[in-house]
Amino acid sequence: MIRLFDIIFSFFGLLILLPFFILIAVCIKLSSAGSIFFIQQRVGKDNIDFRLIKFRTMKMDSYKKGLLTVGGRDPRITGIGYFLRKFKLDELPQLINVLFGDMSLVGPRPEVRKYVDLYTAEQKRVLCVRPGITDNASLEYFNENELLSKSSDPEKTYIGEIMPAKLQLNMKFINNQGFSSYFGIIFRTIGKIFS
Repeated sequence: MIRLFDIIFSFFGLLILLPFFILIAVCIKLSSAGSIFFIQQRVGKDNIDFRLIKFRTMKMDSYKKGLLTVGGRDPRITGIGYFLRKFKLDELPQLINVLFGDMSLVGPRPEVRKYVDLYTAEQKRVLCVRPGITDNASLEYFNENELLSKSSDPEKTYIGEIMPAKLQLNMKFINNQGFSSYFGIIFRTIGKIFS
């Protein structure tokens, strides 16, 4: 039944937001050279890779300098990219991933293979459900970039502290899936963005 809600919400979301998508696309093209979308391999349900779609918020090939974004003013982020990230607008194209079944609106955020390979057997349980656009971990670590900017070794902090804590929150979601959790996280996410 949740899959049905995913299809309905993503379809009508894409339809309603299409003019907004066009506006964002124009702003991205005018602000920096490169493509409109950033497409990256992520690990999805059943440990299968898929192509996650976002609006591009960084200068071209910036990911080669590191997978983690550190601080709100990472120099790799474009002017429009900062705005898109602040209000999570860069995530909107993932509605396409939801429509095609790679993702759900709600579920553990999909990780890159490099970090999934570090999961313990217990942590790999997060791969038994569809990854999502939002989840409890995303809400709890809404300011993750700022936390990482305070670390002398951001990747070590992410792997040793933030990633395990987020996975623990994901486990709670997996153990308490249902409509109340699904809609509760959606409404909390909307509230968090507008607050």
